[in-house]
Amino acid sequence: MRIFDPHIHMSSRTTDDYQAMYAAGVRAVVEPSFWLGQPRTSPQSFFDYFDALLGWEPFRAAQYGISHHCTIALNPKEANDPRCTPVLEELPRYLVKDQVVAVGEIGYDSMTPAEDTAMGVQLELAAEYGLPALVHTPHRDKLEGLRRTVDVVRESALGIERALLDHLNEGTVKEAKDSGAWLGFSVYPDTKMDEERMVAVLKEYGPEKVLVNSAADWGKSDPLKTRKVGEAMLAAGFDEDTVDLVLWRNPVAFYSLSGRLRLDAPEAPAGATHEGNSILRGAPKGADAAAPAVPVGV
Repeated sequence: MRIFDPHIHMSSRTTDDYQAMYAAGVRAVVEPSFWLGQPRTSPQSFFDYFDALLGWEPFRAAQYGISHHCTIALNPKEANDPRCTPVLEELPRYLVKDQVVAVGEIGYDSMTPAEDTAMGVQLELAAEYGLPALVHTPHRDKLEGLRRTVDVVRESALGIERALLDHLNEGTVKEAKDSGAWLGFSVYPDTKMDEERMVAVLKEYGPEKVLVNSAADWGKSDPLKTRKVGEAMLAAGFDEDTVDLVLWRNPVAFYSLSGRLRLDAPEAPAGATHEGNSILRGAPKGADAAAPAVPVGV
């Protein structure tokens, strides 16, 4: 089973997670920019974070044979903080980077006027830079938020067919599907979707343009949820080709809209570092200090 997790926040995860993900079949990830869990106090804090998404995280992923891309944006929650909104003016210098395959996460958290403004600006940037958009639908008032999101995207220069509407559930999937957008589902312990609910949605609405992600982050989450969905699909009678469509070919198709997706297995040469730092904290037991932590393919 080959897996592309199209929405996972690896900056919040340990290197052990990369190893476990590779063993589970994950070969590619997209990491959307999101909030820290506590308020940022200036635009400058975004820039180091964006740089890490473009440098350190692809380096860590490469140690385990995983291709890493990212999406860049001012996320909806922080769009409400006037200390953060100046970052919108600096986004263009990041949106030209090869590893950036979409503008995101954009969209709604509380559906405020500030979120309207940030979403509008970033949809126009997506259109200008030829990128698709990863759109966060709100966790509260989901159907109202979905409808408002679809209206805003349709009114933009981007086009709804270049938008991935994420965090969908049973209450929003029909209208999202009818809109012509790509459909994203986050499978997450205790909240959002679970494996059984995801299988039920796939049975009712089909696998076309459906992307399943773990959305794993600093909360209680599981970076192997994509694998568990694949196993649940097989147990429910879906064939391997349909599992491959949902867990691999659909995310490849969506992020290929950027023209930047590269899925070649990254190389991790012995002794590799990123700006002088490796993923090792000292030499492994019984091994040369220059050897990689875990050879790719193991």
